[in-house]
Amino acid sequence: MALLGIALVLSAVSIIHNQIAHVAATEIGINYGLLGNDLPPPPEVVQLYKSVNINKVRLFDPNAPALNALRGSNISVIVGIRNEDLAGLAASQDAVNAWVATNIEPYLVDTLITYITVGNEVIPGAIGPNVLPVMQLLRTTLQTKNLLGIKVSTVLPANVLGVSFPPSAGAFTPETAPILRGILEFLTAQGWPLMINVYPYFAYAADPVNVRLDYAQFTATGVVVQDGPFGYTNLFDAIVDAFISAMEKENGGNVSVVVSETGWPSAGNGEFTTPALAGTYNGNLIKHIEAKVGTPKRPGAFIDSYIFATFNENQKPPGVEQNFGLFFPSKAPVYPIF
Repeated sequence: MALLGIALVLSAVSIIHNQIAHVAATEIGINYGLLGNDLPPPPEVVQLYKSVNINKVRLFDPNAPALNALRGSNISVIVGIRNEDLAGLAASQDAVNAWVATNIEPYLVDTLITYITVGNEVIPGAIGPNVLPVMQLLRTTLQTKNLLGIKVSTVLPANVLGVSFPPSAGAFTPETAPILRGILEFLTAQGWPLMINVYPYFAYAADPVNVRLDYAQFTATGVVVQDGPFGYTNLFDAIVDAFISAMEKENGGNVSVVVSETGWPSAGNGEFTTPALAGTYNGNLIKHIEAKVGTPKRPGAFIDSYIFATFNENQKPPGVEQNFGLFFPSKAPVYPIF
């Protein structure tokens, strides 16, 4: 009996350990937006991340209180350059040096900063031509300071794609292709990824007749879209591969991608946005990313991905934009996911 009891205890311990190991291995990151006047202070947010085993965070700008709260947390951090700062930085190596000295270097002793993103969704647009010069100047700064462990990228929205269906036909718009060709050449030379925002929700909400809900939510049980040799069971993979096809057409086929934003709003657009739908999408997203199955074009590749967003933010535009959070400002979950 004693041996049997010990065996049962060891078995239970093994099960608990495996469960803990699975939780601790959560591969998904999260966007930490700050456009709310009722959000908890950053130290409480960092504790919230730890409580649900989030270990990767994206900041849209070098917010000092947030960066200070992340000190010593072992959470890796993406730090964004504000869109309005790009023009000034593109004009001057000294300005870029000063930006890094102010916004990056003070935190490096105890904060794992993994990426600097040069603008958020500024291509297409008037600011877009500043992205590559700032990336080039940043590389010089990081090389001079022996900080090339920090990678540089930019964040693209889906509307850089002039063609997205079928995925193999993916192509950038005539307006964005020349700019992105230079950026992809730069990223290829450095071995750094391109960041893309991928939102099946918007495709589904815009055309629910032709875009199936199960295809948008990772719940289809078989191939929904056949594209030559590639069969797609979910829209997330199809959008990612459309980006990859577009990159290949601009000689960027060796550049990896990071999904800097993806998510599903829990309110703001009637039956398209319920907590149940949001929970289904994000829960299945996590399973899909952690399975490391890649996409049909890049099978087996790990797609580093960040859910948008931590909180419902009341200073964003009314409607769905205020309802992408996994948590209410009270830190209560909008729906169960972790």
